[in-house]
Amino acid sequence: MIFGFPLPGPASSVPSRRRRARPGVLATWAVLTALAIPAAAQTAAPAPAAAASVPAAAASAPGATPPPPFTLADLVRMTRDGSALLAAERARINAAESAVVSARALPNPEVEVLMGRLGARQPGVNTGSAGTVSVTQPIELPGLRRARREEATASLDGTRSAVGAATLDVLAEVKLRYYQVLRRDAEWRAAQEDLTLANDIRERVRARVEAGEAPRFELIRADTERLNALRLVQTAQLRIEQSRAELRRLVGPLLPETFTVDGSLQDPLPPQAAAERAREDLLASHPQLVAARAEVRAAEARIELERNRRLPSVAVRGTHDREPDSRITRAGVVMTLPLFDSRAGPIGEAEAAAMRARAALADRELQLTQSLSVALQQYEISTAQVSAFETGIVREAENALRVAQAAYRFGERGILDYLDAQRSLRQARNELNAARYDRWAALVELERLRAVQP
Repeated sequence: MIFGFPLPGPASSVPSRRRRARPGVLATWAVLTALAIPAAAQTAAPAPAAAASVPAAAASAPGATPPPPFTLADLVRMTRDGSALLAAERARINAAESAVVSARALPNPEVEVLMGRLGARQPGVNTGSAGTVSVTQPIELPGLRRARREEATASLDGTRSAVGAATLDVLAEVKLRYYQVLRRDAEWRAAQEDLTLANDIRERVRARVEAGEAPRFELIRADTERLNALRLVQTAQLRIEQSRAELRRLVGPLLPETFTVDGSLQDPLPPQAAAERAREDLLASHPQLVAARAEVRAAEARIELERNRRLPSVAVRGTHDREPDSRITRAGVVMTLPLFDSRAGPIGEAEAAAMRARAALADRELQLTQSLSVALQQYEISTAQVSAFETGIVREAENALRVAQAAYRFGERGILDYLDAQRSLRQARNELNAARYDRWAALVELERLRAVQP
């Protein structure tokens, strides 16, 4: 949605009391007027006076009731229920559970049936049909079966923790996008205020120019500043739409295309744990570390499984032979002896995989603890910046703007001082919004590292 404010025609900018203008000023005025007229023609739609949630609601069909604003809890719930990415991650748990069922299954028996006919080459030998039925049942060693179950169970635990870590990452990204929407909303509001102030400045300057109290160049500067404020409003609104699209991409189809969010960057912050407590929580319960420890257990169980496979495998076998004049029933044991293959290769591979899993666990612990330290420092820095902007910088910029406005009204200062004070206030407010967003982003990272479920 594009907002615009029509520029005054040439007649409105001609002062009632004509004065001689310098050629450089007239040339500058002509160039800016030529640039401003197309921009004004493209942005003739009236600007809204509501928050960033209003343009999204206005984009819906006429007469349709807009959906209520969504809170952060609503977005988290919809992400859990409708995110295709999380659904794909949960399917990994089903596969790991099926692997556990396979590890607990007993080996199937083998049945062999042979049918034929007995023919005689010498006289006196009975002829007729003959057959053999053989049943073989493999018998697993207790250690082999136990190691296979432990490997599958550890892999299931690791998969569940990995899915939990992926869920934490997705939900943390959703929260970041939510606060990003709030940040763009605050920027849009600030840009609207700047545009209102720029319009007021322009009207004041126009009145002074028409009264002959100020040169025409000041009106040119005021028009330029107003166009710049209009551009910032349009840019802020486009950024709101982009942030909404990114949020809906993460949440999923349960979030309608036209939606608004409820909240503010100035909402109270939840209490934070001490640094040592946060580190203990990270090492004890972070899903990535839990998954890495489960991978170590699975690798160790794999070593035990390969070692047990070096032992002879045993199977019980029974046969029944039927001939025209006799019946033969036999039972015995079938044993596979590891004479040529002692499984040295698979055992070495399993030991190397266990070493790699332990090293990956140590590296992950180091990375997460360092990330926690960085997040704590970022939270402290952003908190200090917010406090400095709220208690000092923004207030001083507002006071400076009021002083410059009064000084310009009484002719003590020029338009440049007035506009510089406005730009300083705009920059201070934007930096305050950025610091508030950085504080929430650091808080989201701390909650992710401490595995705090939203």
